[in-house]
Amino acid sequence: MDLTGRIIAVLPAQSGVSSRTGNSWMSQDYVIEVPGQFPRRCVFRLFGEDRIKQFNIQMNEDVTVQFDIDAHEYQGRWFNDVRAYNIIRGQVPPVAPAPVAGAAPFPPQQAAAPAAATAPFPPAQEAPAEGAADDLPF
Repeated sequence: MDLTGRIIAVLPAQSGVSSRTGNSWMSQDYVIEVPGQFPRRCVFRLFGEDRIKQFNIQMNEDVTVQFDIDAHEYQGRWFNDVRAYNIIRGQVPPVAPAPVAGAAPFPPQQAAAPAAATAPFPPAQEAPAEGAADDLPF
């Protein structure tokens, strides 16, 4: 998966020694903000001192992060892990303009679209016949 945006936080590096193998390890977390009308943020992790130094991610840098998502369980609770495996610098998607008041929320449909795709959503409601009772409780 990919996310393109700007790095808004570089968190302190964490390190330790694996109790299973005895090898030292290092990881560092970063926060990326994806632009848009409602910006989204995601924390991702780089694992390994060599990758942290190789990518050398800085604050306010525009990047595309390629990552994998996994989850693990610890003491009955589940946690997501967003682990980056590649960083591409200098790519920021264009920010979509905010909708204009009175403008249609979706682009006009293609003339070649099938008839079912051009039906309004939700389907138009027909007026009940004179004297018919509405069976809805509200």
